[in-house]
Amino acid sequence: MTAAVEHNGFGRNSRSMLRRLRDVMAEARAPQDRLDSITSIIAADMAAEVCSIYVRRSDNLLELCATEGLNKDAVHRTLMHFGEGLVGDIAARAQSIALSDAQSHPKFAYRPETGEEIYQSLAGVPVMRADRVLGVLVVQNRSRRQYSDEEIETLETFAMVLAELLANGVFGDQAPKHDTPLRLAGQTVAPGIGIGVAYFHQQSTAIRRVVADNPAVEKERLETAMREVRDRIDTLLAAPDLAEVGEHRDVLETFRMIAHDRGWLTRMNDAIDNGLTAEAAVQRARADMRARLGSVQNPYLRERLADFDDLANRLLSRLAGEEENGDAAAIAEDQPYVVVARSMGPAELLEYDRHNLTGLVLEEGSATAHVAIVARALDIPVLGNIPGLLSEVNPGDRLIVDADNNQVLLRPTEDVQEYFHAGLKARAETKARYQALRDLPARTLDGVDVTLLLNVGLMFDLQQLDATGAAGIGLYRTEIPFMVRRDIPDVEQQTDVYRRVLEAANGRPVTFRTLDAGGDKHIQAFDHDPGDNPALGWRSLRISVDHPSLLRNQLRAIFRAAAGAPVDLMFPMVSTVAEFDAARAILDRELERAVRHGDPLPRNLRLGSMLEVPSLAWQLPEILKRVDFLSVGSNDLQQFFFAADRGDQRVTHRYDPVSVPFLRLLKQIADACNEMDKPLTLCGEMAGSRIGALALIGIGYRRLSMASASIGPVKETVRAINYTDLQTFMSNLLKSREGRLVEHLKAFSRDHQIPA
Repeated sequence: MTAAVEHNGFGRNSRSMLRRLRDVMAEARAPQDRLDSITSIIAADMAAEVCSIYVRRSDNLLELCATEGLNKDAVHRTLMHFGEGLVGDIAARAQSIALSDAQSHPKFAYRPETGEEIYQSLAGVPVMRADRVLGVLVVQNRSRRQYSDEEIETLETFAMVLAELLANGVFGDQAPKHDTPLRLAGQTVAPGIGIGVAYFHQQSTAIRRVVADNPAVEKERLETAMREVRDRIDTLLAAPDLAEVGEHRDVLETFRMIAHDRGWLTRMNDAIDNGLTAEAAVQRARADMRARLGSVQNPYLRERLADFDDLANRLLSRLAGEEENGDAAAIAEDQPYVVVARSMGPAELLEYDRHNLTGLVLEEGSATAHVAIVARALDIPVLGNIPGLLSEVNPGDRLIVDADNNQVLLRPTEDVQEYFHAGLKARAETKARYQALRDLPARTLDGVDVTLLLNVGLMFDLQQLDATGAAGIGLYRTEIPFMVRRDIPDVEQQTDVYRRVLEAANGRPVTFRTLDAGGDKHIQAFDHDPGDNPALGWRSLRISVDHPSLLRNQLRAIFRAAAGAPVDLMFPMVSTVAEFDAARAILDRELERAVRHGDPLPRNLRLGSMLEVPSLAWQLPEILKRVDFLSVGSNDLQQFFFAADRGDQRVTHRYDPVSVPFLRLLKQIADACNEMDKPLTLCGEMAGSRIGALALIGIGYRRLSMASASIGPVKETVRAINYTDLQTFMSNLLKSREGRLVEHLKAFSRDHQIPA
């Protein structure tokens, strides 16, 4: 917003305008009179023929409470549901809108009592305090008017002033008190179960002054608050439990860099020059950022929005003289609690007492969110992507975060709480039982050894090698260091990561999968159009072959990290033998370079391929001649085999990996590898389930790679199997049955006392 924007007389003196609104709000008049005056002032200043204020009621309806231009009889009679009409759409999405022909918009809802049929153009903005929509501010014109960006920004500033008046609840905004049990579905961000009382993150910091009397003083206040916030972030990042190098450090260091960026401080100072206080300038900058990024799908940009929200909240707390998240001290000592939030930046989680924090639930947020990486490093269960969370939870409600089953239980009954407390106790006992198996071999009753390996993506996962007794790392996802950084890590940075992986393995085998970017794995510094179907588009090995420098730098780093030790390396998402040959040619060039420069090479380099694309299964003789080993990526192979997106809840239940057609494909692969004496591993969720592992072992798989939590249960199952009986059972099952086999395998397990 500029100091004076000329458009049909609009914005001639924005600072004077803000003062007029402030004076009206301070007058000792009835709330209705003040609202009526506000609509008249805004309509005149914006050269609008209509200005209307809709206020959120306790039943989540939007009530027309004041208007200049519409029929006065419609006031307090016209009601809109959230999402209904253009006004309801603004409230539901918490986003501004500007339309030159509003009546042709599919969301337009005509209300005859208002008399608005003669008005063509419409601009509306949400009236918000913190993350809560309090109402909607709308202007309209008869002619088809193109509202400028500057006009929308000024209307949003007026909405900030109006929020002061609505925040006290005089016009209804009293959220209904919920008291019945409720289950909300979400997405697992970090696994685990937690029980505690609800504590709302980012409690509203009241902005009591919007209009500045002395811009120089406001700028000094802002500069001081910014300096204090930066110092606090430095202190948080020095915490002992975050000292270990890992992806969480990369995430937090990136957050630190944003806090020191001068660009957004400049934008806030510009807002102060236009008449706002320091607090209002922070809120203005946050609203601008949300307007630009609120609807984007790009995961990197969404994470930037969460980071800016974090920093804005810290600044507002400092400007108000509060400690960041200072209300957390109000939680009773030793009281387990669950933090409830719309979203959360990576550093905000560090403000809470980790001893009593049992979980985190987010209305937004996904497994790739930066806070997820920090949460997993701290072993805190997190559930995200829970629509309607903030409107359903009351502060102090009892919550059960069941991130293992993608659900949060609100206000659970006593018997449900007892069930989960018993489950937590049983979980601890089971964990102790698995711990007792750590040093025992994964060997069947009749002496067949099964190698259980770990899938690793984060440095935190490496700690599980010793804890689980895994035989090694069957899949190291090299893309994770790329995903958490703002730039592409160079050879030295990658070398450091891979060296730490090998050191943690301490002589156990490690299989490095080369960069698997694209699809649902977004690389911040390598942004490209994902296409209409990212899973089938330009991703994974296709990117590496088209950008050989990416692959060569990665290979160079792996060779240097190995420093003469043996290395297993595999290419992801190979769909044709020719594609593998192209990647192999890049590898050969890097080997030749290393020889020329006298760089150390792995003592024994074994090269493999992932089999994730069904087409490669029909090229097995050719690919097996070229590789030292093969690894089946069951997750992608399933979704391609069944043409069912594993991230789409509408179709995931329609296919089952433990079914005749899929198991026949897997057996065909196992038989071919066995015939050519090539080691075969299966990586993916199927390997980590007891029933899945049972089926895989029965059709010939001897190497399974899985998440750390699955090692104990699968080992327990393996040690109870008689392989000969299982092999015979599976052979007969695949010949005589159709469709899903889960129930048959469960019956076999019961008959043979196998944990399943």
